[in-house]
Amino acid sequence: MNMADMFGKLTEFQKRMDEVKEQLNLLEVEAEAGGGMVKVTANGNREITSIKLDRDIIDPNDTEMLEDLIIAGINQALKKAEEASQDKMAEVTKGMLPGGLDLGSLGMK
Repeated sequence: MNMADMFGKLTEFQKRMDEVKEQLNLLEVEAEAGGGMVKVTANGNREITSIKLDRDIIDPNDTEMLEDLIIAGINQALKKAEEASQDKMAEVTKGMLPGGLDLGSLGMK
């Protein structure tokens, strides 16, 4: 492969990566904790975009339980966002990189 071809592939790859990042920003995943009393939404870029709490779960005398449920909801939402992100990245990199190179090993998650 000559340098012009390599540069073209690199430019195409960067363009596709930018498109995927925008798609991931629009993608939403939702996770629940406490039987649905805590709902957390995240985008595909692993950013929390919303937290909804059922009023029945708010007990001023038991804030520790609420904190635990919020943490559980956030962790589950981030896990789902990570999985969605990896799936989307696999679509983009398929056929672009030799031997199915794992971008995660390069810090490009």
